[in-house]
Amino acid sequence: MTALFAIIYVVAALLLALYGANSLLLTAVYWRVRQRQPAEPPLSRLPGVTVQLPIYNEVHVVERLIDAVAQLDYPPECLQIQVLDDSSDETTALARARVEFHRARGVNIALLRRQGREGYKAGALAHGLRYATGELIALFDADFVPAPDFLRRTVPYFLADPGLGFLQTRWGHLNADYSPLTRAQALALDGHFVVEQTARQRSGWFMNFNGTAGLWRRACIEESGGWSADTLSEDLDLSYRAQVRGWRAAYLPQVVAPAEVPPQLAAFKRQQFRWAKGSIQCLRKLAGEVWRSSRSLAARLEGLVHLSGYLAHPLMVLMLLSTLPLLLSGARLSWPLAYLSLASLGPPLLYAVGQRALYPNWWRRYSHLPLLVLLGSGIALSNSVAIVEGLLGRENRFRRTPKFRLEGKNGQWQGQRYALRLDWMVLGELLLALYAALTIAVAWTRGHTWAIPFLCLYLGGFGLMAIVGLWQAIASAFPARAARKATPLVQRPAGSPLAASPSAVWPASRR
Repeated sequence: MTALFAIIYVVAALLLALYGANSLLLTAVYWRVRQRQPAEPPLSRLPGVTVQLPIYNEVHVVERLIDAVAQLDYPPECLQIQVLDDSSDETTALARARVEFHRARGVNIALLRRQGREGYKAGALAHGLRYATGELIALFDADFVPAPDFLRRTVPYFLADPGLGFLQTRWGHLNADYSPLTRAQALALDGHFVVEQTARQRSGWFMNFNGTAGLWRRACIEESGGWSADTLSEDLDLSYRAQVRGWRAAYLPQVVAPAEVPPQLAAFKRQQFRWAKGSIQCLRKLAGEVWRSSRSLAARLEGLVHLSGYLAHPLMVLMLLSTLPLLLSGARLSWPLAYLSLASLGPPLLYAVGQRALYPNWWRRYSHLPLLVLLGSGIALSNSVAIVEGLLGRENRFRRTPKFRLEGKNGQWQGQRYALRLDWMVLGELLLALYAALTIAVAWTRGHTWAIPFLCLYLGGFGLMAIVGLWQAIASAFPARAARKATPLVQRPAGSPLAASPSAVWPASRR
């Protein structure tokens, strides 16, 4: 039995080292290609563009979204806006009122509703495509606020490259300063969009469409098989299918579309759960196609590592669970595997480079790195459940990430509609925190001090998830009291320090 636990531990450590090393690789590649930004091509003609806005129960943000898209600087005769509304609450009434208002102003905008919600977001996009008139399709989720010049800065790239299938822009953050939790997520996304996406796209490797704040060539969607609902990551799925079929991808980090970052830990976990399950479903579905594609060996290998990135979380759980029996058996693993060796420097370096590229005061934003480390280890249980569901082919249920129209430090999510309740996962996280504490005690008493630092990450991470999850559930149930006694992680006063960044092994960003 000891041999089995040793094998589990070593394999998990080596695979985690692989993902950490991949972060080092992406950082090095980014540094090499960061200056290869192509010149913006001229807008030689004005192709028709259909803007699709998939909506489901978004009372707080739907009006802001519609108003922003209605202000896009593009000729009215070339622009069509579709509000794809699957809502079951008064979101529909709010959306219809704004659609009618802007239609009276001469905007070509319509509200489209389906009889059911089959296929969730993918189904809504496919339904809207039947009535789309544009040569290009732009997508924005409900919490995004694109700038008026968004289309004029992105459409020219499709005119300059007939083989361009889709284009992604960088996500900005409307409420990054709301709390340390939102700052941490914003910095996670910055690392993904600045370093990872740039490195992949400019190296000719597979990159993913992030589901929103981008455009597709309609012909690319149709020739690649269209939107499919057999995974929870319809964006990742279609973007990989398109590239396997020879379509090219573009990424524009200089074009930013701001959006809301989840302020509630439970909402962050739900978002990560959906991305983790969807990613592993795409791995099952597309691994063979990626490997058999005509892309270079480096591109194919990086694509498979990319699709499998969320496997880091169950590997972390296995590593924790195997450590206690190994310590009790007297096994000695006090070698660099325990710390993942040099590869463990990959994630923090990647996100440091991302912050330095964006902000003059990047070091202040990077000062919350310990919080991100704890979030990354703490979310491992939730994402592991998602991975297991994806591997076993469990039925898909698209659970949306709630939005509350928070901007800057303003607004309150506690007690608001869509705030999430406490879920059973908190109990599992609490048990794993206790397990980590027991393992630390055994390591200390038996002289295995080499294991204590990484075990403390598990204790802190799972403990953080359990305590903050419980606190935020109470804060949502009693919002007035919580506002008087808010904890720092829930919300910080003005002037509080900025946040840190996660990794491929810590809280995974948008793949």
